[in-house]
Amino acid sequence: MLAQSAGATLVTLMATDAWHRVRDGLAQLWRRTQPERAETVTAELEAAHEDVLAAAAAGDQETLDELRLQWQGSVRRLLVARPAAVEELRALLDRLDPGGAAARQVTQHATASGQGRVYQAGRDQHITER
Repeated sequence: MLAQSAGATLVTLMATDAWHRVRDGLAQLWRRTQPERAETVTAELEAAHEDVLAAAAAGDQETLDELRLQWQGSVRRLLVARPAAVEELRALLDRLDPGGAAARQVTQHATASGQGRVYQAGRDQHITER
């Protein structure tokens, strides 16, 4: 669950002004927990940042979903190899995204044609038709 939340948060924040804090925080986490992978992870973060910006600009949700899964996997592997990193990762995510809003971001797409209707909601929805 933590890896899933982290992947979603990181990818969402890569497209914001928080990007530098995301990169620096994750690079520091890897330097402390898996120093042999720190440079590789930093390079992967830079590449992912460029991919996130391009996908967001193109409205490419599939690529964004793939990037979330990629970072979920990277974080999960880190936590399996270094279970003590759990608290440090939680603290980093709390600093980067207080309240966890980035991980809860909702993106919806819908198409209706003819007489079709689309009703979407990110939370509660009440529809009364007569």
